[in-house]
Amino acid sequence: MKRQPHIMYIEYKGDGLSGTARIGRVRFSDSGRTIYYKNQEFQSLKGGYKANYYDVETSENYWISGCKKNGGDRLYPGEIEIDEDVREEYWTKIRNRPDLKHQHRIRCTGKYNRRSPR
Repeated sequence: MKRQPHIMYIEYKGDGLSGTARIGRVRFSDSGRTIYYKNQEFQSLKGGYKANYYDVETSENYWISGCKKNGGDRLYPGEIEIDEDVREEYWTKIRNRPDLKHQHRIRCTGKYNRRSPR
C-alpha cells in the first residue's frame, strides 16, 4: 500500500541539539524506510540521540516527526518556518487555528522549557 504524503516537522541537527526547523510536506518510499523532502533523501538512524534520520547525501542528522497539535515540536526554544505550500493546511487541519493561516513562522518555547508552546 502506497503511503500518502504528510506534513511533518523537520529539524536539522548537524550543529548540535537545536538547529533550523521547518514544517513541510514529505513523501515516503514504498517500504516507508526513506523520507523525501524537496531535493533531500533521508534514511532512518534506527535509534539515536535527539536525531532519528540522516541525509543520504551529506550524512547530516535530522529529527523528523509528525506535527504536534499544540505546536510544541521543538525540544529547545527556537523558530519554525512553515513552507508556503503547506501553510494553510497546517494551520487549519493540524493546529485547528484558521485565524493564524497567514503566519509563516512559529516561535516555539521548546519541550525543555517550563512555559507552554505558542
